[in-house]
Amino acid sequence: MDYKDEFIKIYTENIKRDGAAELLEWLKTTDFFTTPASSKFHCACEQGLVMHSLSVYYTMMEKHFESGKDSLESFTICSLLHDLCKAQFYKISQRNVKNDETGVWEKKPFYAVDDRFPYGHGEKSVFLIERFMRLKTSEAIAIRWHMGGFDEAAKGGSFSISRAYEKYPIAVKLHLADLESTYLREKNTSAVN
Repeated sequence: MDYKDEFIKIYTENIKRDGAAELLEWLKTTDFFTTPASSKFHCACEQGLVMHSLSVYYTMMEKHFESGKDSLESFTICSLLHDLCKAQFYKISQRNVKNDETGVWEKKPFYAVDDRFPYGHGEKSVFLIERFMRLKTSEAIAIRWHMGGFDEAAKGGSFSISRAYEKYPIAVKLHLADLESTYLREKNTSAVN
């Protein structure tokens, strides 16, 4: 089973909410299943975004899911869709790189950001999801703040992130799963395939 099939299987088995099928169909019309998760950091490769989404799902379930207390549907939504904002976000571009062996400049492909809808990171994911499917408040907060202190709004000294983490444990769990997946579980590759 490839990454796309694995994502779709988990998504359809665990998410039964109104609009979920329509959201999945829309995802299939985007580059979500082929685009990278970043331009040069974690999962900066073809299919990197879906690889990262699955990694966050497995990390979140393995480390933070409490049966009888947590919602499998909410965990699945948050983990698989937290970076939906990265669909239609990158493009393959070219840059000149000097070949160390020959001394000749060569054109090499790389992922460049092409943000046509600059709405932020977590809030953009929430916005895109809610075009099809209503989120619970806890899910929206978790997705909005999954970047933690790496988010520009958090750097401005807002206490909103602290209040969000105090009130909604799923937000902390998503942030931790995203961090572990990004920095400990995923290979750092910048190859454009």
